[in-house]
Amino acid sequence: MTGTLRSNLVAGSSRWAVRRAQWRALGLTDEDLHKPKIAIVNSSSKLAICFSHLDDIVGPLSDAVRAAGGVPFEVRTAAPSDFITSAGRDGRYILPSRDLIVNDIEVAVEGAQLDGMVCLASCDKTAPGQLMAAARLDIPTLIVGCGYQPSGRFRGEHVDIEDVFLAAGHVASGRLSLPDLAGMCDNAIRGPGVCAGMGTANSMHIACEALGMTLPESTPVLANSPAMWRAVRTAGRRIVEMVTDGVRPGHVLTREAFENAVTVLLSVSTSVNVVKHLQAVAKETRCDVDVPELFERLGDRVPLLCAIRPNGEHFIEDLEAAGGAAAVMKQLADHLHLQVPTASGATLGEVLDAATVHDEDVVRPVDRALGRRPSVVVVRGSLAPAGAVVKRPVDDHGNQRFTGRAKVYPSRDAALEGVAAGDVGPGHVVVLRGLGPRGGPGMALASAVVFALDGAGLGEEVAVVTDGQLSGLVNVGMVVGEVAPEAAVGGPLALVADGDLISIDVPGRTVDLDVPADELSARRARLHEYPATTEGGWLSIYQRLVTPVPDGAVLTE
Repeated sequence: MTGTLRSNLVAGSSRWAVRRAQWRALGLTDEDLHKPKIAIVNSSSKLAICFSHLDDIVGPLSDAVRAAGGVPFEVRTAAPSDFITSAGRDGRYILPSRDLIVNDIEVAVEGAQLDGMVCLASCDKTAPGQLMAAARLDIPTLIVGCGYQPSGRFRGEHVDIEDVFLAAGHVASGRLSLPDLAGMCDNAIRGPGVCAGMGTANSMHIACEALGMTLPESTPVLANSPAMWRAVRTAGRRIVEMVTDGVRPGHVLTREAFENAVTVLLSVSTSVNVVKHLQAVAKETRCDVDVPELFERLGDRVPLLCAIRPNGEHFIEDLEAAGGAAAVMKQLADHLHLQVPTASGATLGEVLDAATVHDEDVVRPVDRALGRRPSVVVVRGSLAPAGAVVKRPVDDHGNQRFTGRAKVYPSRDAALEGVAAGDVGPGHVVVLRGLGPRGGPGMALASAVVFALDGAGLGEEVAVVTDGQLSGLVNVGMVVGEVAPEAAVGGPLALVADGDLISIDVPGRTVDLDVPADELSARRARLHEYPATTEGGWLSIYQRLVTPVPDGAVLTE
């Protein structure tokens, strides 16, 4: 193995000498210098509860790596939390932070020529960023989902971060008092971990397992539980074996693996944000996969097997107790590519042979599915030629069509002011534009507007169309997000005027602007180039380099 490790530099060379001096000063022995060198990628921060336990995981994981014959090195990256990092610039730092994570990992791990890595996944952008880095570097990698947070109770009722997020929109309208909201905040989170529920974080952890990039039966998991610690210790041992055996992401992240992941995510009523994240991973893998097309093609074929909050009555704890992602895949076996390899060393079929479904009311068999209505729907049309996404609840039996007159706002704050002033009423389609990757820049969050409408009692009477992104945790009403092309690059959304008729047909998969072609041509002739940001720093760099959302909103190669 000594001669095959890329971390073993030529003895006597200048690079070997200075590195030996550095690592010997850190306490490594001559024997250590010839062992597999493993990066423990710790996307940690004390700014948010979702990351607060990761530092404590590094020690036991390092011990497991050493016991297996490897040498661990902790590597830190950016650690964005949607609920903390979104305070600045209208949440525009959130999506670009994913690509910071990718590049942080590349600089540290590729620069040092380490042999493998274990990535500690937590909040929404860490898992996709770590998967993207694994695909880019193509060295043995395991993702460890570090768990969801325990929820609490307030006035005798269950309360979690989803309830807080939604309830905040009700304060401005007077439907909820500030002391009641504060009481919910004080009780919603009872420990570390990601948001409890089928938001983006748990969705992406499950996606990692469906792709074969985590160890079997490890997602979702309660943070700091015995199950999480077992997965941590097993990952420390397995990553050294993967280096020895040469198991790389390029062997695992195949077209069939992406189809499996989309199938599993559709079956659990996933977050809308996984579409762009999986496409970004596919881009880094250089795998010829069109993820939005997979959601379109598989949407009506995949049975809905789970209804986990905020999409149904069951809690994320119920899904874990029922067998988690492995149980879902066990029920879906006839819909999956079972021959694909996984990072565990077994094929997916072999993994599922050992899996058990502990509760078929939580993870239903296919013949008792909740339905075959896709909960994540890709729509296209004259307003979104390159596509947009709609999230619908599992029990959606209401009106899935909406036609109304546009009320156009250029920013989240302007829309919030319009809602507060009563300018938005039943039958309106709120058009929130300039929030895309280029226009934001950084893809601002539009969810605050959605929740303000819900708080004003308009959630089911008003639609929203935006080129911004939405929370994966909660969505209410008729909302079309991530419209592409975005307004900033001259997409049709830039041409909409107050009063224009917009039609949304979810079953028909369309979103259309009903304006005569000659009028649109005249408007386009008057359309000025969207101004570049006047800010410096990371957002200006991101704006210049980012690709469209259907391509994953990755940075230009």
